[in-house]
Amino acid sequence: MQSTPTDLSFELPNGGSGPDPLQLDQIDADFVVMLFHRDYHCSNCQEQVRNVAARYDGFRDRNAVVVSILPEPKERAAEWAASYDLPFPVLADPDSTMAERFGQPVRFGFLGELHDLIGRMPLALIVDQRYDEPRLIYSYVGDGPSDRPTVESLLLELERNRSNTD
Repeated sequence: MQSTPTDLSFELPNGGSGPDPLQLDQIDADFVVMLFHRDYHCSNCQEQVRNVAARYDGFRDRNAVVVSILPEPKERAAEWAASYDLPFPVLADPDSTMAERFGQPVRFGFLGELHDLIGRMPLALIVDQRYDEPRLIYSYVGDGPSDRPTVESLLLELERNRSNTD
């Protein structure tokens, strides 16, 4: 797996709420929770975004914005956002450029690289934007299709970091 880049900036097409395209520096929040999904058809990914949407007030209470990132074209990202009535950005990363840059794991070698649903594993990152330069403060690398952080664990991580500014 690649290491996470020191430059956390990005710009991707947005099929959900917020500006299109969306850049990290356009997100007005202390924290950005980045959820890298496996595929548009991934039932675990669908369940995850529905759970996050159902508890989104908890993220807002912690001055955090969730950003969902799909290895799909913008049209698919927009369909996904509308299908689940998501209150947060859903970014399109059709060539998986951002996923690769941030180290989203892919298993099963060549076969996994051919099809995201087979090979791509979940990745969750939290970026702290309270500094001059954004800092990566949390990383959860899934080692299986259903291995991802719970909404509760993400909220606890945000709460733990809210008072930490060193």
